[in-house]
Amino acid sequence: MGSTRTSTARIGHVRPAAIPAGGVLALPGGGVLALPGGGVLALPGGGALALPGNGIVALSGVGPIVLRDSFTSFPAIAASHTRPAAIPGLHPDDLRSAYRFARAGGAGQIVAVIAAGDDPTAEADLAVYRAAFGLQACGAADGCFHKVNQFGGKATIVKPLAGWAQEIGLDVEMISAVCPACRILVVEAQSADLSDLAASVDTAVALGASAVSNSYYAPEYDSELEDEVHFNHPGVAITASSGDLGFGPTFPASSRYVIAVGGTTLLRTGTHMWHERVWSATGSGCSKYIEKPHWQHDKGCPKRTVTDLAVVADPQTGVAGYNTTAPAVERGWAIYGGTSVGAPIVAALSALSRHEHRVARRGASHVYAHPASFNAVVSWNNGSCDVAYLCNGGFGYNGPAGVGTPNGTTGL
Repeated sequence: MGSTRTSTARIGHVRPAAIPAGGVLALPGGGVLALPGGGVLALPGGGALALPGNGIVALSGVGPIVLRDSFTSFPAIAASHTRPAAIPGLHPDDLRSAYRFARAGGAGQIVAVIAAGDDPTAEADLAVYRAAFGLQACGAADGCFHKVNQFGGKATIVKPLAGWAQEIGLDVEMISAVCPACRILVVEAQSADLSDLAASVDTAVALGASAVSNSYYAPEYDSELEDEVHFNHPGVAITASSGDLGFGPTFPASSRYVIAVGGTTLLRTGTHMWHERVWSATGSGCSKYIEKPHWQHDKGCPKRTVTDLAVVADPQTGVAGYNTTAPAVERGWAIYGGTSVGAPIVAALSALSRHEHRVARRGASHVYAHPASFNAVVSWNNGSCDVAYLCNGGFGYNGPAGVGTPNGTTGL
């Protein structure tokens, strides 16, 4: 329990091997980006940066740096007609087996994805994904798939942004894997600035979303309370990835109004048998700015504690995804990881639960009211910390995995 390991995954599609340990990159505006080990940590100064490769898109000026947090494991398989047995990564049936939810349900529920920029092949790629795994079609023509801009209009007003097209594709595919009957709404923010992403959450809710997935994060900043209001939508499940930088709180996962989703390594131990441990790069920690919600009772953090629950994130045990907007080497079938996998999975699980139980949610309160509906994550950690449970797995609540991993949909 609690042993430390170094993740071999790539952060934001940037291979760690290409970034020297302890190195720095210059940021416009006079700052530097510190890159200790393989991780992204400090972002002093101002300015904007697109990292090498397909990089994490970081915008802007004096605002928060926003990081998109999916990983890809290579090589990708280009053929769209690949047989399911040849597709790498976890399939929808694997997720249903691991998290014990039914394939049926969710009809009439709308699950929204918030992302920056456009994914012009999202609908076509989704058709390939769903056909490969025997899921019913979901497209614009049948009213199942909708893509709008930040202001709710159908016109595409942005071009693809580096890395974010893969994020959109991954998110809609994870919603499909969990809730094939759910309708999907993609809201494309005009930039990766957190103010645009947060405003897109309001648009999604206004268009009828019952659950909203946010697969991005920013290191906490002192004005985040001003942006938190955009996530306050009682009755709507708002999920947020906790980040892939290891121990340390991030926003919007630290918001009182979201379900903060951490990450695990998901290991198959037998037929329909699984074991999970803390993924070493998942985010967790104690917020610097946001008050503790009334439904959270851990004693070692006086403010909001991240996370609330967890699902698979480790790209070494990641999920199958299909994307053709990605750069050539990444096009086709690939294995995806990062806590961005978890935000749409949990949003879709919440939609399934809402369809079945008709319970109004506020933040993660429903999660904490049903601790028996989660499996404890008791081993490994995501760094070092002064208060042990904030960075270590363990029985009961812990920072990296919250109350645990879902066992069905009752707790959601």
